[in-house]
Amino acid sequence: MGKKILAIDDDIDILSIFQLVLEEDGFEVITSQIGISPEALSLMLPDLILLDINIDGFPKSGVDICTEYKMHKAVEHVPVLLVSSEHNLEMLAASCKANGFLSKPFNITELTNKVKEFVSSEIN
Repeated sequence: MGKKILAIDDDIDILSIFQLVLEEDGFEVITSQIGISPEALSLMLPDLILLDINIDGFPKSGVDICTEYKMHKAVEHVPVLLVSSEHNLEMLAASCKANGFLSKPFNITELTNKVKEFVSSEIN
């Protein structure tokens, strides 16, 4: 498998799209419908995190989760891309120190290009 991508989104269909498209490009994709603690994240050490802002049924927003990751020494270096339909996505990404953002709805080429900006497209 290639580089490891963690996708966190409450929408199972979006997670399925991430998994299908990115695995086809040779990435290993781990999906979650809830946030993952920085401690658990430090054990899986993904190369990139795709993170939704609104996670139904989870007490923290994607902005809160991103902020926690960027404040935790063991995982602060892992790039985070916020993926959301929020209208102020650029401002939200800056507020939590996300490395970038991708607006929903997105097209597949847009997704893969954005991922490859942060993760080498070379497959291990």
